[in-house]
Amino acid sequence: MLRIEDLHVKIGDREVLRGINLHIAENETFILFGPNGSGKTTLLMTLMGFGNYEITSGRILFRGQDITHASIYERARLGIGMSFQRPPTIHGLKTRHLVTMCARGRDIDVEGMAQKLNMDAFLDRDINAGFSGGEIKRSELLQLMAQNPYLLLFDEPESGVDLENMKLIGATVRDVLSGGIEPRPETSMKQQRVRKRPVSGLIITHTGYILEYVNADRGQVLYNGHLCCEANPRDILDHISQYGYQECVRCLN
Repeated sequence: MLRIEDLHVKIGDREVLRGINLHIAENETFILFGPNGSGKTTLLMTLMGFGNYEITSGRILFRGQDITHASIYERARLGIGMSFQRPPTIHGLKTRHLVTMCARGRDIDVEGMAQKLNMDAFLDRDINAGFSGGEIKRSELLQLMAQNPYLLLFDEPESGVDLENMKLIGATVRDVLSGGIEPRPETSMKQQRVRKRPVSGLIITHTGYILEYVNADRGQVLYNGHLCCEANPRDILDHISQYGYQECVRCLN
């Protein structure tokens, strides 16, 4: 699904990512841990194609296609979707309209998808205007469900979310990563078909709460722009909880 080869990325004059090598298979969920400032969000933004992140060497392959210099809209059309940690408020654009645009002409049941996320009351409100942290995360998930991408990038899905919202968000993330069920108009749940298509995920997490809901396959730590310590994500989380990131520093040294 995704292959990153010797990726070096700069923001301004500062090198943030230093030789990243990472692969994610079809139907695989990968967890990325790391302290603040380690380059985790930079990696996701680079994968999505944002212009402030300059690739100085290396390449990114998505489903066998080199997208190293592809634009954001090209990557989205190919099937990469991202849930942002702090998405902007967009005045004058209703949530309903953005969700419909994300579907790109596909026949989706916007109301049914919104009800699943308790977002039906927000469909006719401007994007993220006055939304709480949990409501913003649910709005992001609603857009991803409509987009139906092959690769889902999640930047801190637990950030700013209370426990009640975390349960719903965690369960929805799990569903979309497992293929989920895509509600369609005028069909009962029994008539709706489970999607038969490869779906992979890359999730950034600080707290590890998402692991209560998602069956992640592999994990690594990103520290000071370098990847290290590949292991079972739960084992990594337990080790970080007990020792912090100091063992990663020792390992890199």
